[in-house]
Amino acid sequence: MTEETEFETYLSITPNKFGIYVFDTKNSNNLYEEEFELQSINQNLNDKVLIKFLEKNIFKIEKLTGKFVKNIYLLIESNNILNLSIGIKKKNYSNIIKNKYLQNILTDAKDLFHENYLDYKIMHIIIKNYLVDNIHYSKLKSDLKGDQLCLELSFLSIRTDLCKQIEKILENYQIKVIKYVDKNYLEDVFKASNLQISQMAHKILNGHNLNEVKIVPKIVKKFGFFEKFFQLFS
Repeated sequence: MTEETEFETYLSITPNKFGIYVFDTKNSNNLYEEEFELQSINQNLNDKVLIKFLEKNIFKIEKLTGKFVKNIYLLIESNNILNLSIGIKKKNYSNIIKNKYLQNILTDAKDLFHENYLDYKIMHIIIKNYLVDNIHYSKLKSDLKGDQLCLELSFLSIRTDLCKQIEKILENYQIKVIKYVDKNYLEDVFKASNLQISQMAHKILNGHNLNEVKIVPKIVKKFGFFEKFFQLFS
């Protein structure tokens, strides 16, 4: 789970729209929101238009909240996003499927992705299917036993050159991107709801999808059983 703060700032970038939202975590609604429709659909980021949009809104947000915007969540829709499925299988020598065993499989899959897709940054790792001794499970149980586990994983990633382009613009405002989020993934998870995009993002970042693997810093912290299973260290 991400650390709760009073306000979270989300910047949304799509081929036809920019949006910025200040989400009040206590009241679960937007304290501030502004959107700008682009004149034409453009898969290539227009730096000048984005800079103008940020200049118009960052100062307003800081005046409203009384705080500098230091961190931002980037919600992005782009043809530079790669959706890749990976299947990985590993023998289990301890019979019961333990935390360390699953973490090793997930780490192997993450390392395999990095080795083959050097120009991409991982945004989401989602476990689509579990096969334990050829038996399918939609979710992993705490007491599951098996000699072999196979995982089907979905990696959603973004080109690093686009990340650098966005981060260079935000550096002018001393703002750091702390997480990239696939906007289409959000809308797919919450397609039957009427939630605002910032509400969707907040829920996903705080563990709404139990089959999403979280990549977290190497810090000492106590986790519950399922949190242990779905934490990967960066």
